[in-house]
Amino acid sequence: MPLFHGIQRTAFAAPAGGGFGGGGGSVKKSKKKAKTKKSKSLLSEVEVVKTSPKKSNLDTPDNTQAGEPKLDKWGLPVPTTDDIFPPMPPGTELISVDNTKEEVTLSDISNALKNHIELSKLTERFDEQGVEKGDPKGRPPMKLGLLHRSPPVLTVENFFTKEECEQVQNVALASDENGPVQVQSATFSALAQSKRTSTSWFCYYSQVPTLLAKARHVLGIPTLEQMEEPQIVRYKVGEEFSWHYDEVPGPQLKNGGQRLATLLVYLNDVAQGGGTVFRDLQDGSTGEMLTMRPKLGSALLFFPAFGDGTPDDRTLHKGEVAGDEKWIIQMWIHERGYVASLPESNYQESAQQSVNDVAASLGYR
Repeated sequence: MPLFHGIQRTAFAAPAGGGFGGGGGSVKKSKKKAKTKKSKSLLSEVEVVKTSPKKSNLDTPDNTQAGEPKLDKWGLPVPTTDDIFPPMPPGTELISVDNTKEEVTLSDISNALKNHIELSKLTERFDEQGVEKGDPKGRPPMKLGLLHRSPPVLTVENFFTKEECEQVQNVALASDENGPVQVQSATFSALAQSKRTSTSWFCYYSQVPTLLAKARHVLGIPTLEQMEEPQIVRYKVGEEFSWHYDEVPGPQLKNGGQRLATLLVYLNDVAQGGGTVFRDLQDGSTGEMLTMRPKLGSALLFFPAFGDGTPDDRTLHKGEVAGDEKWIIQMWIHERGYVASLPESNYQESAQQSVNDVAASLGYR
């Protein structure tokens, strides 16, 4: 196998608190009390905090000031971005795509995925040009695209319609007592070094059946059991999510194993900023860092780990500072059955019938 990993991450002293996802401590702001499932939760704690998020160490471009290293409150040198997220070692396989010159086919996409999660239904549900087969029932057909070959990064055009995007946003904004749990600056990391300034809503599976039905259709997953609870995220102007990995840290792997796939759907257009940027991946047509620009209804699909559960650190990414308000919904696919952390009593099986109904209405088999 080509050199994909082998990076040794340096552990830095950090305050306790946080699960995973690359963040700087979690704070909660909810219309109802959130209870975590202590034995299997991926969130180590959700606190009520009234102050604004603290400034991240990653805000400082370097680690020196007037020749002296910056120190944290424990008197230790503040880690740099490269300390926390080491550069890829020489020889790492990174294969870009120039979509201005290459005609990417479904065979290309399948080949790019050979070391990652098996999307067994691709050829059944998409033609060789990546266009969704069958009757789209009055909506534009989905279309698969390949932004990067190794590691594979895919796009899905027309994943949601405009109406479906609005429905998801309305789930977040609902004031119902049985609505999603709202979390401010919902980042979870043992190192607590990434900066996230946004608002997240952890959804009941039953609230977003269209997302689950379409994810199951594209990914070819027969059941919902491997799906992590979906999160709706709003970034206001000036908010961001700095460099982070989507992989699950070792202590939380008992719940579902590693995340094998990240599915992120953009719920609105963003004219300035707000892109999803991969630090180590190159746009084959521009030579710049690979960036997916938010487009209403489009989805981004990438893979935080290989098919055997080994983390793929080439997928380090960030959400750029938003120049306009940005809305997304995201979810992850695990190796095995996963138990949701939030909201309380959130179970995949509770959504099964509504997902089947949506799938039938969309003409999915």
